[in-house]
Amino acid sequence: MNALSPHFPVMLDEVLSALDPRADGLYVDGTFGNGGYSRGLLERTSCRVIAIDRDPAARARGDALEAEFPGRFTLLSGCFGDMEQLLAAQGVTRIDGIALDLGVSSMQLDQADRGFSFQKDGPLDMRMGQQGQTAADLVNTLDEDRLADILYHYGEERKSRWVAHAIVERRAETPFSRTADLAGVIRGVVRKSRDGIDPATRSFQALRIVVNDELGELERALGASERLLRAGGRLVVVAFHSLEDRIVKAFVRQRCGESEGVSRHLPQASNAGAGNPPPSFQAVSRRAVKPLDAETRINPRSRSARLRAVERTEFPAWTVSPGGLR
Repeated sequence: MNALSPHFPVMLDEVLSALDPRADGLYVDGTFGNGGYSRGLLERTSCRVIAIDRDPAARARGDALEAEFPGRFTLLSGCFGDMEQLLAAQGVTRIDGIALDLGVSSMQLDQADRGFSFQKDGPLDMRMGQQGQTAADLVNTLDEDRLADILYHYGEERKSRWVAHAIVERRAETPFSRTADLAGVIRGVVRKSRDGIDPATRSFQALRIVVNDELGELERALGASERLLRAGGRLVVVAFHSLEDRIVKAFVRQRCGESEGVSRHLPQASNAGAGNPPPSFQAVSRRAVKPLDAETRINPRSRSARLRAVERTEFPAWTVSPGGLR
């Protein structure tokens, strides 16, 4: 079986343990994908699950799970950052747990025609929801400075200026339309690292994050979780790279009352007086949980995974500034 098979939901046992679902609970799987977390919850206890996915390809898998667990499972089409509005449309304003598996799914990576992979040639797309601007739109239209900034800030590519310059020079001759073409230009600028990571990895990550507004989705979901979860409800997030994990970590520390520092990506608390509001969450585990060696051997994708879990307190959600979550 392919090591990146969608049949391997990352850290499933740890996610279920952290959520600790109960029979009469209502849980949200914000990143349905192949349905691994949803199925795990439904099989663990007689709870209800509402899943969310923006990818139209998820519908068939969701319909199958709805048929298998009638009355207990529902798949909503949309972005997990909009979960508050999506759930409200279903008459749901309070839930008992949320699971988020961030980033691109193995299925999307494995499908060359989705344009996520630099290892398989396909159209330079990268849209999870198949709507809006594509990666080709970005690399063919952005000015060199803006493109370099994206590669540096979202891909942490140290040679972002060189890569951006090479892209702009090449597109003047022929616009980019294929993943292999773009990956080849990047590899001509960035050397392969000692750990064997493909030189195109960071740049492709950066473009994918911007195309899908992944960090914005995460920020909105964190704020929504605070308002949706009942006291005692749990939020469990599995992140795969440092940008995501730093946002989650900063949110957790702030809302648990452990730090006054706030990431520039995070909600700003409204402090009407001295100090912050009472903590809206408490930590389930003090540190990020890493996958076991046995899992990383079976599923290499899980190697970089970091799980953070918090439990909602009885205190009110912090007030978000008018500027929203950005």
